[in-house]
Amino acid sequence: MDILKILIVDDETNIRKTLAYCLAAEGHTVVAVSNPADAMEESRRLVFDMAFLDLKLGEESGMDLIPALLADSPWIKIVVITAFASIESVVEAMRRGATDYLSKPFSPDQVKLAAGRIARIRELEIQIAALKENMQRLGPEDRLQSANVGMQRVMELARKAAPSDAIVLLQGESGTGKTVFARAIHAWSSRAAKPMAVVACPAIPSELLESELFGHAKGAFTGAMRDNPGRIAACEGGTLFLDEVGDLAPGVQAKLLRFIQDKEYERLGESASRKADVRIIAATNVDLQKRVAEGRFREDLFYRLNVISLTVPPLRSRPEDILPLAMDFLAYFGRANRKRILGFTDEAQLALASHPWPGNVRELRNAVERGVILSCGEMIGRADLPDSVVPADTAPKIGDPVPLAAIEELHIRRVLAASASLQAAADALGIDQATLWRRRKAYGI
Repeated sequence: MDILKILIVDDETNIRKTLAYCLAAEGHTVVAVSNPADAMEESRRLVFDMAFLDLKLGEESGMDLIPALLADSPWIKIVVITAFASIESVVEAMRRGATDYLSKPFSPDQVKLAAGRIARIRELEIQIAALKENMQRLGPEDRLQSANVGMQRVMELARKAAPSDAIVLLQGESGTGKTVFARAIHAWSSRAAKPMAVVACPAIPSELLESELFGHAKGAFTGAMRDNPGRIAACEGGTLFLDEVGDLAPGVQAKLLRFIQDKEYERLGESASRKADVRIIAATNVDLQKRVAEGRFREDLFYRLNVISLTVPPLRSRPEDILPLAMDFLAYFGRANRKRILGFTDEAQLALASHPWPGNVRELRNAVERGVILSCGEMIGRADLPDSVVPADTAPKIGDPVPLAAIEELHIRRVLAASASLQAAADALGIDQATLWRRRKAYGI
């Protein structure tokens, strides 16, 4: 059973102690208070999964606390407890948003059963949210696989870093698969059963990004018609992935630094500090050290983010992965478009292998999708690929008045594309791997 963060709100000391002892014995984190004011203060300070709420709190009504708790944390599951249970009160509590109820007196087994039921509900909600997101972005690029030694080294480091709570900074060109790495690190970690929130920093206007991350109170600014818990609260216990973190506005950088250091933050329109247990993974396609030198990125935030740095290599530096990835995309888009396409013609394979892929894996994905859609036969040809991948044939040929190095580079590219491994390519070229490595470095392959 998952460990829950549980809030107990009851004005009877013995009930609070009994509930707290029973739930803590099951491993749950428990906070117990006696009145609505303290309940809301704790709700703003911590992120709770569940609340046991007495409907009669001295002179105050617990019924009015239900919508307030839900406005603060929409995912919270509230179990009302009362010694004056009636059909009317239960119906009203459910109407206001309660999940379950217990009549006093209740036994420890009933409490454990209620907590266990809520734990399963929360687990299923997180799984369903993850499945929905997976369905929306489903594609073969989400599988981490590579025949390239450099890429394999990055994958190994990612696996080693995953079980810790250390911040991971993913660097690399756009389209190399940094988001795929972030999801893999989350899946390999002990936080895998908890939510992962993805925030694409450039996609959200800077004036709204702070609200998106940290949340806001109703009325905090024009258009804030309701409370927003924010992405940090929504992925409590899980992972927050900040994509293109180099684009954060200075004000948001300062708030993020404080959250990383103290695990505390404030929602817009509130003065009360909140706490959250969230692991940070960040990604960037820019040189953050250069931005620090230019005064566009906080130096202290850079060092906080740069705990474990992984650089994802561009596709052009791992040519042995181009055709396997293209075949994966081909199979995926063939099924998606109900087409039976067996592969690429030799000319198309050479075009794929010779292209530098400035857009990396994302560009390759788009090129293959286009080829599948336009292809009329069982093989994708050069004509089915984008013009950017297959420009006018200006490749040097034997006998052309070009430097010998141009012929050598083209030959090495084509042999690499047709070989299953670097060793196989070196054997075909009649050179050792060290010489091939030097040639690749010289030609930027």
